[in-house]
Amino acid sequence: MSDEPQQPSGEHEPRGWAPRDPAAHGSAGASGNPGDGSGSGSGSGSGGGKAKKPKRTGWRRAVPTWRMVLGAVLFVAALLIGGFIAGYELVDIPAANTSATAQSNVYLYKDGSVLARSGEVNRENVKLAQVPLTVQHAVLAAEDRDFYSERAVDLKAMTRAAWNTLTGKGKQGGSTITQQYVKNYYLGQEQTVVRKIKEFFIAVKLNREESKSQILEGYLNTSYFGRNAYGIQAAAQAYYSKDIGDITTAEGAYLASLLNAPSAYDIVVHPENKAAALGRWNYVLDGMVKEKWLDAGERAATKFPMPGKVKPPTGLSGQRGYIVQAVEDYLTGNDVIDENTLATGGYRITTTLEKKKQDALVKAVDDNVMSHTSPDRPADRNVRVGGASIDPHTGRVVAMYGGIDYTKQYVNNATRRDYQVGSTFKPFVFTSAVAGRSTTQDGRRITPNTIYDGTNKRMVQGPHGPTGYAPANEDDINYGPITVSIATDKSVNAVYAQMAEDVGPDKVKQTAIDLGLPKNTPDLTATPSIALGVSTASVLDMTEAYATLANHGRHGAYTLVERISKDGEDLTLPDTGHTEQAVSRQAADTTTSILRSVVESGSGTAAQGAGRPAAGKTGTAEEDKAAWFTGYTPDLTTVIAVMGQDPETGVQKPLYGALGLARINGGGAPAQTWAQYTEAALRSTTATDFDLELEPGAEEPAPPTDEETTPQDTGTPSETTSSTPPNSPGTTPPGEPSTPGSSEPATGGTDTGTPTESTTANGGAQNAGGDNAGGDNDSDNGGPRGDETADGDSYGFLPGPRGTPAPRQ
Repeated sequence: MSDEPQQPSGEHEPRGWAPRDPAAHGSAGASGNPGDGSGSGSGSGSGGGKAKKPKRTGWRRAVPTWRMVLGAVLFVAALLIGGFIAGYELVDIPAANTSATAQSNVYLYKDGSVLARSGEVNRENVKLAQVPLTVQHAVLAAEDRDFYSERAVDLKAMTRAAWNTLTGKGKQGGSTITQQYVKNYYLGQEQTVVRKIKEFFIAVKLNREESKSQILEGYLNTSYFGRNAYGIQAAAQAYYSKDIGDITTAEGAYLASLLNAPSAYDIVVHPENKAAALGRWNYVLDGMVKEKWLDAGERAATKFPMPGKVKPPTGLSGQRGYIVQAVEDYLTGNDVIDENTLATGGYRITTTLEKKKQDALVKAVDDNVMSHTSPDRPADRNVRVGGASIDPHTGRVVAMYGGIDYTKQYVNNATRRDYQVGSTFKPFVFTSAVAGRSTTQDGRRITPNTIYDGTNKRMVQGPHGPTGYAPANEDDINYGPITVSIATDKSVNAVYAQMAEDVGPDKVKQTAIDLGLPKNTPDLTATPSIALGVSTASVLDMTEAYATLANHGRHGAYTLVERISKDGEDLTLPDTGHTEQAVSRQAADTTTSILRSVVESGSGTAAQGAGRPAAGKTGTAEEDKAAWFTGYTPDLTTVIAVMGQDPETGVQKPLYGALGLARINGGGAPAQTWAQYTEAALRSTTATDFDLELEPGAEEPAPPTDEETTPQDTGTPSETTSSTPPNSPGTTPPGEPSTPGSSEPATGGTDTGTPTESTTANGGAQNAGGDNAGGDNDSDNGGPRGDETADGDSYGFLPGPRGTPAPRQ
């Protein structure tokens, strides 16, 4: 008998045939024991038939077979094709929507009385041939560069946009110009799945029935460009006072940029957005070069074309236009409704503004500022005023002042973010210190009674020595050892710059954000200079932040809209009832306690005219381009700012000479306006005092010093002062007032006692001849006595008639 393995039938397997399963045959046979039958015939069927396919086991059972995959693909394909055919047949091209004859929006006071009505839609249709080819190309470069070669819809772009939206990268646009035209002309702006499906099929049908030129013409005539301008002809008039046929390539690129974000890129209304608008404008021009629609040399020579002034309808004169603009920004900024949908009209919007308070604010500004202007004084043409008032318990904006007249001064001074807030920022530094239980660099807790070194141009000391930053005090006054409370009264820059370093500039910045300032506030940088108010928050931003202090540290975003509806259906508004403890109550209330001192005996005494317990802070922007008063009672928080701006160029201007005064400071016209408004706004309510919970040690008097600590005019400290490390014990640099017992004068001194009466706001200053030459100084009767600036330069004023200058030393 042969030694070869036998087939089950007894026949030999033909030589040279490879077994069906080498693992079963060859391996098994090779590994089997001699003479053992287990290695033969183990993988074959009986009777010489085909072997049965082994059943799938384990994880292989969960993997679909190729037949299953193919069947699923064919089923989905059939479903999609059937759905497309059904959708194409069922969805017809509808008649044009009502946006061509859009209704006005109605804006109401809180009590339901009419505040304003938006104007009628501004549109003038033109033929595509009337639009310069370069302008057409600019629009294509901005919105849809493949318009003439692509299909009606871009499935890839739509999928990408949907994915980006779902993954949290923000709402993304994936629509072609054809789809956008369908949305503008036939449908609406609502973001629903049904609308997108209709848009898809109408676009496909329209692309078969109309030429690309017809679609582009319709798109240009129906798109919204801001300034109540529908269509490119209306936009050309609104921004450049030209017919579209006269628009240049540069101007056309700017108009095309507006399609992406009409209001946001209007740099006249929102000057703070100029960088973003320029970026979009450059993107359009670069796209034209890339598509060979514009010569690179011509592109390089193109300069940005500044748009003209806003020409609002007369129905929005006075405060109405500013309020409408602020309400629209609130609604679109909080994603309640998009700008294009709101512009179609028909909405009934009830604001939080209270007519009595609104009228009182306008009257207070007129009485204390605008009535003192004169056409004979050139400086008076630059005067601008912004104001906002918030109920700190609800976050509702109850009054707003945007400017003298929306048809004359078109930028809302209550919401603009381009003027420095000055020393009104300093309380945020102290709040951050108390909230974080911060200490001076020699380990003392920061309280209202903590002694700091108020020497003029004193070098700010960091953990590792001098920082290189040595801010000047107002009028270059040396205060020597001084309490935080008095330093607040006098706005001593040297003290607050050092305090910001002690607390940590990054912590100060975060506290300001927690209180209510936007994260993107311009120049809100984490350096010691943050304490001097170089950032440019808006009047409304500052009102929200101070309202948090008034509400014992609880913060809720402000609200400007009580209700918005259309055809009886309400839209969902942001949750205005939600508040959170932004800083501890002790931190907020202790800050309130030192701000009460500012009103009682410091630079804000004019605010006493409200006849209410009040807390507040004065401030001045660099070069006196703005003067601020930020204040609150337990029931109302209000901020008033007087600003300087050239009405022709828009350039910020110093307020020297305005209102017939040498200077305008925070303790003068702003504080007087605040007092008159607050008294009128709260006249029918019962006055209540502040209910404060202070940090430990805040009410304890500081121990007396061993020698006089009256501010001394000792001149600029020597280089030794600036370079003294913070941990050099026992060193008193020449040129500074000595502090007995002080071991670290460079870090603010030790707790050596309370300055004598001569340093208090009521005791009179011994410098510059004024009653109180330090800080934002105003006399007790409300007349100006001087103010500090963000960089410390200022002038003092004598008591008596408004604006009497004090002699300089």
